[in-house]
Amino acid sequence: MAALARATALAAPVVAPRGVARRSTGARVPSMASRVPSANLAASLRSVGGKQTSMPSFMGLKKSAALPRFRSLRSETPAAAPRSGHVVAVASREPYQGGAVDMNQILEERDACGVGFIASLKGERTHKTVTDALTALGCMEHRGACSADDDSGDGAGVMCNIPWKMLGKYCADEGIDGFEEGKAGVGMVFLPQDAAQAKKSREILNECVEAEGLTVLGWREVPVNKAVVGRMAKATEPVIEQILVAGAEEDDLERKLFVARKLAEKKSAALNAEMPGIAENFYVCTMSGRTIVYKGMLRSAVVGEFYEDLKNPDFETQFCIYHRRFSTNTVPKWPLAQPMRFLGHNGEINTLQGNLNWMASREADMTHPVWAGREPELRPICNPAASDSANLDRVAELLVKSGRPVAETMMLLVPEAYRNHPDLDATYPEVESFYDYYAGMQEAWDGPALLVFTDGKKLGCRLDRNGLRPARFWRTSDDYIYVASEVGVLGDAISNAANIVAKGRLGPGMMIQADLETGEFKENTEVAKEVASRLDYKGFLENIQFLDAKEPGEATTMDATGLIEAQAAAGYAAEDVSMIIESMAADGMEPTWSMGDDTPMPVLSSRPHLLYDYFKQRFAQVTNPAIDPLREGLVMSLEMTLGAKGNLLDNKGADDIPAVHLKTPVLFDEDVETIMGLDSLKAVRVPARYAGTGEKGAMAAAVAELCAAAEKAVADGSQTVIISDKPDCGDATMPAIPSMLAVGAVHHHLIKVGLRSRASIVVESSSAFSTHHFACLVGFGASAVNPWLALETCRQWRGSTKIENAIKRGKMPNMSVADVQRNYKAAVNKGLKKILSKMGISLLTSYHGAQIFECYGIGPEVIDVAFKGTVSRIGGMNMDDLAAETATFYSSNFPGEGEVLNGIAARGMFQVKPGLEYHANNQDMSKLLHKAIGLGGKKESGDFDAYKLYQEERNERPATSLRDMLVVESDREPISIDEVESVGDICARFCTGGMSLGAISRECHEAIAIAMNRIGGKSNSGEGGEDPQRYEKISADAEGKSDTFPHLRGLKTGDVASSAIKQVASGRFGVTTSFLMAADQLEIKVAQGAKPGEGGQLPGKKVSPYIASLRRSKAGVPLISPPPHHDIYSIEDLAQLIYDLHMVNPKAKVSVKLVGQAGIGTVASGVAKANADIIQISGGDGGTGASPLSSIKHAGGPLEMGLVEAHRTLVENDLRQRVVLRADGGCRSGLDVIQCALMGADEYGFGTVAMIATGCVMARICHTNNCPVGVASQREELRARFPGAPGDLVNFFQLCAQEVREELAAMGYKSLDEIIGRNDLFAQKRTHPDGSAAGQPAKTSGLDLSFLTTSSGEGGSSSGRRAQPTHDDGRMLDDEILEDPDVLKCIEEEGEHTVKKEIINTDRCATARVAGVVAAKYGDSGFAGKLNIELEGSAGQSFGAFTVGGVSVKLVGEANDYVCKSMSGGEVSIMPPAASPFAPEDCIIAGNTCLYGATGGKAFFNGRAGERFAVRNSLAETVVEGTGDHCCEYMTGGCVVVLGRVGRNVGAGMTGGIGYFLDEDDTFASKVNGEIVSMQRVATAAGEAQLKGLIEEHVAKTGSPKGKAVLAEWAEYLPKFWQLVPPSEANTPEATDVVPEEVAASA
Repeated sequence: MAALARATALAAPVVAPRGVARRSTGARVPSMASRVPSANLAASLRSVGGKQTSMPSFMGLKKSAALPRFRSLRSETPAAAPRSGHVVAVASREPYQGGAVDMNQILEERDACGVGFIASLKGERTHKTVTDALTALGCMEHRGACSADDDSGDGAGVMCNIPWKMLGKYCADEGIDGFEEGKAGVGMVFLPQDAAQAKKSREILNECVEAEGLTVLGWREVPVNKAVVGRMAKATEPVIEQILVAGAEEDDLERKLFVARKLAEKKSAALNAEMPGIAENFYVCTMSGRTIVYKGMLRSAVVGEFYEDLKNPDFETQFCIYHRRFSTNTVPKWPLAQPMRFLGHNGEINTLQGNLNWMASREADMTHPVWAGREPELRPICNPAASDSANLDRVAELLVKSGRPVAETMMLLVPEAYRNHPDLDATYPEVESFYDYYAGMQEAWDGPALLVFTDGKKLGCRLDRNGLRPARFWRTSDDYIYVASEVGVLGDAISNAANIVAKGRLGPGMMIQADLETGEFKENTEVAKEVASRLDYKGFLENIQFLDAKEPGEATTMDATGLIEAQAAAGYAAEDVSMIIESMAADGMEPTWSMGDDTPMPVLSSRPHLLYDYFKQRFAQVTNPAIDPLREGLVMSLEMTLGAKGNLLDNKGADDIPAVHLKTPVLFDEDVETIMGLDSLKAVRVPARYAGTGEKGAMAAAVAELCAAAEKAVADGSQTVIISDKPDCGDATMPAIPSMLAVGAVHHHLIKVGLRSRASIVVESSSAFSTHHFACLVGFGASAVNPWLALETCRQWRGSTKIENAIKRGKMPNMSVADVQRNYKAAVNKGLKKILSKMGISLLTSYHGAQIFECYGIGPEVIDVAFKGTVSRIGGMNMDDLAAETATFYSSNFPGEGEVLNGIAARGMFQVKPGLEYHANNQDMSKLLHKAIGLGGKKESGDFDAYKLYQEERNERPATSLRDMLVVESDREPISIDEVESVGDICARFCTGGMSLGAISRECHEAIAIAMNRIGGKSNSGEGGEDPQRYEKISADAEGKSDTFPHLRGLKTGDVASSAIKQVASGRFGVTTSFLMAADQLEIKVAQGAKPGEGGQLPGKKVSPYIASLRRSKAGVPLISPPPHHDIYSIEDLAQLIYDLHMVNPKAKVSVKLVGQAGIGTVASGVAKANADIIQISGGDGGTGASPLSSIKHAGGPLEMGLVEAHRTLVENDLRQRVVLRADGGCRSGLDVIQCALMGADEYGFGTVAMIATGCVMARICHTNNCPVGVASQREELRARFPGAPGDLVNFFQLCAQEVREELAAMGYKSLDEIIGRNDLFAQKRTHPDGSAAGQPAKTSGLDLSFLTTSSGEGGSSSGRRAQPTHDDGRMLDDEILEDPDVLKCIEEEGEHTVKKEIINTDRCATARVAGVVAAKYGDSGFAGKLNIELEGSAGQSFGAFTVGGVSVKLVGEANDYVCKSMSGGEVSIMPPAASPFAPEDCIIAGNTCLYGATGGKAFFNGRAGERFAVRNSLAETVVEGTGDHCCEYMTGGCVVVLGRVGRNVGAGMTGGIGYFLDEDDTFASKVNGEIVSMQRVATAAGEAQLKGLIEEHVAKTGSPKGKAVLAEWAEYLPKFWQLVPPSEANTPEATDVVPEEVAASA
């Protein structure tokens, strides 16, 4: 059939000339008479109709430029094909020998995948199982990626039974005796290309096998077809052989083979210095008596072609796991293809560094009798050079080989969210004790993960606790079980319908398991019950103390002067107390701020900074998703443990787990005393102080002494070390060692001496007061924190006269001293969850010790002692510098002799204060700019002389960003400015930032758009949509006024107010099909500079009726955008969203907005592989709207580091010409443009300065809706004050462009093209003997900016990149439909037509392009015709996305994730094939995240859907027969009817619309998130009519048996429905018969 034939066209390579942008990602062919037989799939994949086609040109790449090996790049050239016959050595680092791991190394490996398995429950071994698995693998090619040659896969492979029949015949032919199932094993071995190394590797493995008492029967060359290997994969292709072994049986054989393999690995590592590369290039894929893996750097389609064994009819197996990898890893590595030895993994482990460090710390205590004391030979267990999947595989394999049951292993490593889980409590509550027991022994490997695993006897799969990967399974009448990331991978949804007896999905934290020996198949509840009942876990927990927080004391512990002195010594500033601590104590929440961070980086600041400030929180973007702590906090936990952790390999009971459990790491003073009193912990306090006399080495000596004291305490039996700087601990006259330094140093020292798992670290800290501080302390090893000085500050604040009077006047609630401390603790707890969530981590135990930070301004001396493995790429302060800065807190705060200290000093860190910290956006700068441009349309063109003053103010400022520490040293003589490109050419490269209409006013938003359109640049809509009238040209009178835009001045006829860049953000506000079709570019906002990893927020008072109409929401109701995770779970999901946008509007380029952090080069490479046209790199300091203050200050890295790394990595991997790089971070002048160009940017984004140029006065109250000049307010009276006009911004950009021309002329260059990527023209400013620059503090002397000044190599033509056409996705199903003359006639003449087609899972985003064509002509609802599209089969992802009015889509079959995404109108109905024997209401028919961001239309599902159904639904109406967790999350309008069971967290964040839920088992109430919505029965005639009418439509469209049954017994079923009603719908006729008088009157 045509559908499968189309699928077969997806994976054949096409090699485009270098620099050619057009890339085919799939092809469609004319209808064929029958489906391509699966046996011929690979051949058909290579060529269809004689024409080569391919998937997106995904890359396997070179190592990321994030690594501190950048100096070698001076002599490197872009990636090229190795010479024929040349052996490539991919070695760099020495093999890992154990201990703390390096985050730089971890950042090299990021991936996501497609995975699945097929298994016979009857024990049948057939060759068909292999061929079916290869067919399924081929149909998931779009979930994988390829190398730069478009042919070398990122990795694909299969795991199955050893092919005993095939290998038995081989042994018989070769005269090999003793090869017998159960008594022999096979090793699948990758050998080095170098003949000498290969020979040595065989010798090593032979020796190690024989040393275990086994016999090597022989070696077999694995027959392969090298012709199908891509050029780049061939460069590292190993010699592939099999070793045949005998001499033991069953589990004994498995363990002996395991030990032999581990010893061989260690021996090869020991030889690496002598034979470079042998450790990496000698790799044993599997060595087992049960399973074998065939894998490589291959595309899905050629796995079966490359390995000739897989085509052998005698290759028979009972099961087959298959896996396709999408890696942003930058070196093709055959060993990292999957499956691994035990599992295949789709997703990413976010906690990897912590998992590896903790595993290293507990290795010494991990023993088991089966190893007979040989455990040291198995260490190190993990290896940071391997991927997250490979390391999880190593740990799981060891646990299973040590005798732990397979299911138990997966449950303790990847636990489900077992707290507040109604289904768990009702069906298998005993498992809670199991999870509690292991929570203290093994931190979760946390992150999005679908894990398929087997030991050869048990086969199963496990989904992560958040359900962030798709996992579908189905069972057939002949007892076969299938699991896959997608349905439809066999192309038999219709032809095999009668044979499929059940369909299901894995929900969050769920598992299924098949016993390959007995044929027993168990789903999650049964598996969990069996595991939990194996031991008496509840009994083990009886002696464990679950400590509840004590009542905080109300008495102060020092007088007012003592408090001020303590605050000063600890580094507090006045604004820290007033804006952070007191705000948290009063409100129980972190303070909100706006306008980003424009102060100098701490290492550049002349003001002293706390050590925490030098560390930036890492965050999730692209490769893994952030979590939503606000609406999905039920999966999160701050629980921690105190005490020794026992033997994970052979735990005996209560003695192996920590003695104390804490609900939160935040301790009151009284909690610490309780801990000190527990005999089980034997807690010991150690003082953290140093001699503050200014002597060299004092800090280093004190840290060493502290570590020695901690080591002695643990060696003496203490299970908790309390590091303290309280006045009564140690010599109070000595300054405190910074708490973060003390904790990190002790943590790493205990790891080094092998004692870390035997004790916990608690810190009593004077300096910890912000949520960021707590995250740093926990992240670097503390199990709990007592912020004793912050708590004392809270107590004294509450007791102050000011607060007493405020309470008396009713200005504040009457809170006790204990209340304010509890509020403060609650704020810290919320902030910690937010920080965890932005990295995609659910559990604090997984964040603990994970060091998920990067450092800017701390040198290697400090890093190696306390923060080993943390990314620190620019050097910085040493121990003595740190001691001096700490001492500065004393000298800058304490009074002179005879003076009285009345309060701690301010530093001006948040607001501009005369004489205090410098702010780049200040009033002087604003005034100079306003004068130069003639604010208010006063000047037809800018005043360049006045601009020179602005330019001087900007360019002579104190060093604020890293680029201020660089100077341009051109290699040419100056030229005449007449030779330089024009202002117009330069302006075309300018863009404005994504500032949403809502965050800023309509006047400002429209003025910016008009100005950018005038100069040929691009404005950005931001999140929130646009008024369609902005797409039309403006007609203006002589006074510059227009009837359509009466609120604007300075208009010209022909102006257009449409933003060229339309943003698609996580909230999907205003994203309609017509909005997308009106775009020149579509921007996917993955992260934003002010708060990367978090969602957006628009206060209710800024949601005016106009804003609400654009966002399809309710006026006055706060709008919160979730973090970007609903359809950007991973790199493959981002690729799908890019694909979706290209599908709906093939003319619009797609950009992806990222925020700088270490490793962004790897991420950018993945985004380029995912087919983006543009990548925007933002700094971590931007943002105009509301954001938590700690996020503004402490998340996201500098633009310069991110931009250089992204550009360099793209150049190295020959990807640079495929994407335009756009820089966005603090650009304010032509000098900024020049600097960003030298770093590699093709285009330049201006954010805050664009607002200033239209009148912003930097009042920094954007979040309050009180902007005094109407720039960032929705209040009518304030908007009337808006002073700007489009011409103001035009003037600014033209002046800026003229400055660029002058700079270019002075450098001797004629155009930006000539300097883009020339960062070798930079030099670091160094004028003083100590290495610091003029006017800069001495602490800058340790900075090393060679990362920024090292050449990135030849980057190609920037103008060529910018001019290339939009990336093409090849020929699709929609193209076939749109070529039908009857379809075109129907659209053109608004007639009626029906088209019928087959569909398969590789037909992704089907019908979207048709919808786009209709929307472009008629808008979202203006089409008066009727186009019916009827499909049969399995639809790929994003089926029915962007559907518009007048289009009706019917699918008989099934669908995957993202059905009806951003649906704007029309109808979609899905039903199973008529021959299906199962009850539709019991089976899954659609995947996760259906109706995401829908703004209209109707959808009917005759079956169940997955997680996050109707998330952010705005106006669509739908009926479904069951859903997973988070149904109706963030819903703002429309109607959802569910005729079956639902998961947890229904209605979280639901602010509009109505939901109806059939509750037949009385469990619905426990599933509802009642924070906003209320539950009630259907009590009004209008409500009943709405419900019944939708069910009737559902039955008419799908024939639903469930719907028919409900309608047939309506009187019986109606009382079983619950109605969910948010406050905004409470007065609607559907919700109440009692309408308040004011509502009735307004109606």
